[in-house]
Amino acid sequence: MNKVVRTSLLAALIPATLMTTSPVFAQEMASDKAREDMHYVGLLATAFNHRSVGTVTNEAAWGNGATLVVGGHITDLFHAEVRAGGGITEADVPNSNLTLAIDYFASWYIGMHHPITDYANVYGQFGFSHISGKSELKRPEAAQNRQFQLFEEDFPGSSFSVSWLVGLDIELLDNTYLAFEGGRLFEDTETEVNTFQFSGGLRYEF
Repeated sequence: MNKVVRTSLLAALIPATLMTTSPVFAQEMASDKAREDMHYVGLLATAFNHRSVGTVTNEAAWGNGATLVVGGHITDLFHAEVRAGGGITEADVPNSNLTLAIDYFASWYIGMHHPITDYANVYGQFGFSHISGKSELKRPEAAQNRQFQLFEEDFPGSSFSVSWLVGLDIELLDNTYLAFEGGRLFEDTETEVNTFQFSGGLRYEF
């Protein structure tokens, strides 16, 4: 008799369990697939770190700016985006009378992202950037400024460069992420300056 009761209970519970879990599973799968067609916009505060400035002392200098990001998910793992940004404050090179400024830049990236928790993802991306800026060297005849003679008014001298980024985003609200990232914006082949970008801000997916 007990075996009959247990068998009847199992027979009743299995369909009920399937009915309960199947919609949840289907909803999760639908949510994962829907990300392929999602787009996103972001606004980031950006710090520019100019490295290897000068032919002797290889100085480093910091400037600040902002970046606008517009992109979309190609698949569950791959994305593509364009960026536009510019500098807000100039970078004063230590031990010199040289300042560097980024007027604007535009970038294109393709990248890969991967979840590490239910609410966080890591990502990396590779692309190309166009950069327009300027440099100003006061008192070029001074001894401390002799190593900066390669810097002309237009900076960087090579306006196109390979760029890359790695980052982490954390979901704060539904489809709203807090992002932190860093990577190289450009390398100037004329002055051999490497400029890195470090950014933080919000991204919204829709």
